[in-house]
Amino acid sequence: MSPRKRHVLLLWMLVCSCATEAIEPISTSIAVGMAAALTGFLASYQNIFYYFHECCRPEWIAFNRTGLQLDLQTKLFGQHIASRIILKAVTGFMSNDNPKKPLVLSLHGWTGTGKNFVSQLIADNIYKEGMDSSFVHVFTSELHFPHSSHLNTYKSQLQQWIKGNVTNCGRSMFIFDEMDKMQPGLIDSIKPYLDYYEKLDGVSYRKAIFIFLSNAGGEGIIQAALDFWTAGRDREELELKDLETVLSVSVFNNKKSGLWHTSLIDKNLVDFFVPFLPLEYRHVVECAMAEMKARGVPPNHNVADQVAKDVVYFPKTERVFSVKGCKTISSKLDYYT
Repeated sequence: MSPRKRHVLLLWMLVCSCATEAIEPISTSIAVGMAAALTGFLASYQNIFYYFHECCRPEWIAFNRTGLQLDLQTKLFGQHIASRIILKAVTGFMSNDNPKKPLVLSLHGWTGTGKNFVSQLIADNIYKEGMDSSFVHVFTSELHFPHSSHLNTYKSQLQQWIKGNVTNCGRSMFIFDEMDKMQPGLIDSIKPYLDYYEKLDGVSYRKAIFIFLSNAGGEGIIQAALDFWTAGRDREELELKDLETVLSVSVFNNKKSGLWHTSLIDKNLVDFFVPFLPLEYRHVVECAMAEMKARGVPPNHNVADQVAKDVVYFPKTERVFSVKGCKTISSKLDYYT
């Protein structure tokens, strides 16, 4: 018997026992009325609980395509390729009630270019609680998998964590940060969960989202962007096809990529390799302006300009791209404001 039915039965027993003490019609009608009212309350109790406590239901998990599109347009700077891929990939996946496999995204680029930020934007527009949702899980290589000697233990733990969380909610999201520092072979342990299986041991993983974040491929992406700049071409002319070869070589053949010779690539289980371009001076200014707005401070272009000038750029002579992207903008604003 379910807990809900058990609660109803106990209340009925309580009311009926009270009714037997007084047989008068008026007492009996009151008892029946009490029982009906309490039964109705218990029937709605579950919905009330769902309202106040995060659950794996549409009240807490609902994709906001317009919100994601707006966030990518107004909060992510200098990433026209990534924005386009992310919006199409997430929209297509979340609009499909019966996907054939989980959505797997692998985000690549230099530090500070927006990989973690994009993960946050995706979570914010799927889960009511965003990154604080109990259905969003973040793994960091150096924190969760630091010792190569414990590789087998990590594999077993990772499988159990994912299985347990997907069993709890099929619409779970898993973010793997620092993939370039991941123990080789570890990520292969979750390959079955990313494949085209309808169910594994009674659990379906098809509605889950897996996001890998890595600096691997960053140097190749930077070189491609620099070549475009040297040739006098606009960075917005760069397309995914201009970077696909660079990414595939860097990711699959680089022992530090976390996806080195992994079966995830052999089996084409990664749906999209998403390149993040290095940021230019104008993008750093935009980051500073956005940070001021997020703090509730009126955006000041002069302050943003000062912050952007204080950032280190490369190559040293041309000063084209920010070394750390927008990663240090917040701390630098503390100095200038």
